[in-house]
Amino acid sequence: MADDFTAVLPANAWNWAAVWRRNYLAWRKVALASILGSLADPIISLFALGTGLGLMVGRVEGTSYIAFLAAGMVATSAMVASTFETIYAAFSRMHDRRIWEAILYTQLTLGDIVLGELAWAATKAFLAGTAIAAVAAALGYAAWPSVLYVLPVICLTGFAFASLAMIVTSLSPSYDYFVFYQTLVITPMMFLSGAVFPLTQLPGGLQRVARFLPLAHSIDLIRPAMLDRPAAGIGLHIGALCIYAVLPFFLSMALFRRRLMR
Repeated sequence: MADDFTAVLPANAWNWAAVWRRNYLAWRKVALASILGSLADPIISLFALGTGLGLMVGRVEGTSYIAFLAAGMVATSAMVASTFETIYAAFSRMHDRRIWEAILYTQLTLGDIVLGELAWAATKAFLAGTAIAAVAAALGYAAWPSVLYVLPVICLTGFAFASLAMIVTSLSPSYDYFVFYQTLVITPMMFLSGAVFPLTQLPGGLQRVARFLPLAHSIDLIRPAMLDRPAAGIGLHIGALCIYAVLPFFLSMALFRRRLMR
């Protein structure tokens, strides 16, 4: 059993790049539409909530509400972009189009495929999150020098949520099951992680739960950088995101091995 699992691990440190490149070449044909689609929802939320609700809320944690919200939208856009790339596009390549099956006839292993898919989903998250951060900085809602520090956090956030979503992809028999993950996990996480209002406004029990959510760790790294403030617990937040990225990766490989190689 252990030998069988070892056989599906990534063969080396660079094979995943072939999967990433294949996905990039396919995406390049619809890049503009894909980018605009990824940006539409967070930008609408940023300006609709920021300018509308912000007039009633006023300042939050010493800054304007729209600046507070901008950091939450950066993290949320990275979460959504990587999740949707994994549960829909990766599932299609694995289940409907059988691209994974074709790749497995080459020297690449299942681990190479999964890692390449995670890297591509993180790339999509990076593009979406960086675009929102650039818009916020251009409009004066984020500090230009320190906003650069959020770029690696956006990428790590993409990896973490793509890795979590890969478990869902490995278990789902059809697209219909993804809506449960969206409505029961992704949407509540946005409201429980401090993206649209401070965590201190939650009841004590929910605050303790929220501290374990990956999006909360991402926001706790992104918001101080965008507002040019010192961040607390940087090592803790990065470590938590790394755990969310690595452990689900190995679990999803075990689940895919059972699904594809039985």
